[in-house]
Amino acid sequence: MKLHFALLAFFLAPVFIKAQPSYRDNLKQGLMAAKEDTNKVNIYAELTLSYMWQYPDSAIKYGTPGLDLASELNFHGKDAFIFFALSEAFSKKGNFPKALQVALKSLSQATKSGEFGEISLANLTVGNVYYYSGEYQKALEYFRRIWQIRSSISPEDTYRGTASLGATFFHLNQVDSALYYLEMAYSYGEKKKSGRWLIPYFYLGKTYLSRQQYDTALHFYREGIAVTTQKLGFVDGYIGIANVFKEVNIDSAIHYAKLAVMLSQETGSVTNLSLASETLANLFISVNRPDSAFKYFKLGIAARDSLYSIAGQNLSFNEQLNQQELANEQQKAKSRIRMNYLFGALAIFLLILFFLWRNNTQKQKAKIKIEEAYNQLKKTQQQLIQQEKMASLGELTAGIAHEIQNPLNFVNNFSDVNKELLEELKAEANKGNIDEVKAIANDVITNEEKINHHGKRADAIVKGMLQHSRASSGQKEFADINALAAEYLTLAYHGLRAKDKTFNVTTKTEFDNSLGKIGIVPQEIGRALLNLINNAFYAVSEKQKQNLNGYEPVVTISTAKQNGKVEIKVIDNGNGIPKEIFDKVFQPFFTTKPTGQGTGLGLSLAYDIITKGHGGELKVETVEGSGSEFVISLPI
Repeated sequence: MKLHFALLAFFLAPVFIKAQPSYRDNLKQGLMAAKEDTNKVNIYAELTLSYMWQYPDSAIKYGTPGLDLASELNFHGKDAFIFFALSEAFSKKGNFPKALQVALKSLSQATKSGEFGEISLANLTVGNVYYYSGEYQKALEYFRRIWQIRSSISPEDTYRGTASLGATFFHLNQVDSALYYLEMAYSYGEKKKSGRWLIPYFYLGKTYLSRQQYDTALHFYREGIAVTTQKLGFVDGYIGIANVFKEVNIDSAIHYAKLAVMLSQETGSVTNLSLASETLANLFISVNRPDSAFKYFKLGIAARDSLYSIAGQNLSFNEQLNQQELANEQQKAKSRIRMNYLFGALAIFLLILFFLWRNNTQKQKAKIKIEEAYNQLKKTQQQLIQQEKMASLGELTAGIAHEIQNPLNFVNNFSDVNKELLEELKAEANKGNIDEVKAIANDVITNEEKINHHGKRADAIVKGMLQHSRASSGQKEFADINALAAEYLTLAYHGLRAKDKTFNVTTKTEFDNSLGKIGIVPQEIGRALLNLINNAFYAVSEKQKQNLNGYEPVVTISTAKQNGKVEIKVIDNGNGIPKEIFDKVFQPFFTTKPTGQGTGLGLSLAYDIITKGHGGELKVETVEGSGSEFVISLPI
């Protein structure tokens, strides 16, 4: 399959221009409906390309299965685009070893095919990884290979390679060579109009900025921003404009640097965030605003730490060089932090003098501020608690949706049968067959009774959901603990199954049927049980992922009467609770789950409901590696 950069430009340009939600939604719908064939590979390629610079995580999500399917079908050519986009996405995330692994695989495959278009694209892919990681001499080697085979491909195919050569020469301080290739790429880009790349514009801006030709530099930066449709392109442009204005208008420089930081955070590009934050921090230092400078130095250091933590997975880079660069950067970061600590200490000293001078009046102001902060903290805590309750409601809703489907199926089926019976009744009535009419009417009545019965079942489930969603009135009522525990065990299980079809666990109940009803607030006890059951499901699910031989996940709920109290136990055979965190499990906001999967309020809320709301006890017993047992004790 002949592959040219002309085709790449033709393919990329409409994807970038149409990389809007509706366009991507259409692609995703097509992906769901597509069979496991080459058309599905094409859809994966378009999705990966549309996401690679704006949302690299999404590009990785679609590119990885796209490559797997292309390999399975032995469908080569289009997968070169996926290789390119995946490598770009990993580079934007700062994962250069993974990006290089993908790029080198692309080059190996292209070399075997012998197609010059594929070879050119693969060399660009590898060169970009070395370029992004700062190994410019290595990048130059691969970009020159594109230039060397230009006689075998059209001039349009060398457009990106030419621009990359110019940018690389700029970083190697060979300004004349940089201008030669950049102006050549810029000239061609202006002729072709569609699919223009930002490197010629932005690096011409950098080059003229280095020569202190500020108006010319600003012209190229703004022209580049005008032709891009990608947020990351705006970031590079804004950083460049900030560096120009640093020399002529510091307020404008700060404005554009802030825009670059904001867009870097929005797109999740740690490399751009590190550069933009450092640029903004240096600008604040130049205007003697140490607090703001410290804020953005911290942001840049955090981004850089993230970048280096990923890059630490060294694949084929020079490990010694990387470690030396990391040490240098960390030393610089420490120096900046020490400097900002000095500014901070000086500011604190001045504040202490000011507070001593205005002691009497400031005491009252400080009291007001503390009260406001306390009230805000209480308000925030209430909001987080409400969010946790709504999260449990969402899990319940998924389970209830599964439960309610059964009676609704009965209602629909009997309704369809009644429709057919009524048609028969009309026909028999027209014939004057009264006995048959009566028989059919009796069948309809029987079916209507069944519809009514299953309708009431659905109504009871909906009422239960509404009761759970309402804020608790705090009024206790007599309820069957066994029925409540069984209901929430079923709903929690179906709720998790609705989110993860692979989730599977054996559930057991050991109920004391002599308990009878006890006075509780059902909604609150239900929430506490739901949090404990979900915690148990999570524990066995995590252990199941370890693929232990013979392991079967089991969650058991039991009830019993002990010493004038009702005990409810939620038992799992997961990994148990490590000793070092055992004392923290009921603390608000403490969680061992990954970021975004839990707020750390589930067990805390359950503890408050049991102890404060019902005067009971909530204890936990655990054996590390074998499982945990949460015990609720409620006064009868």
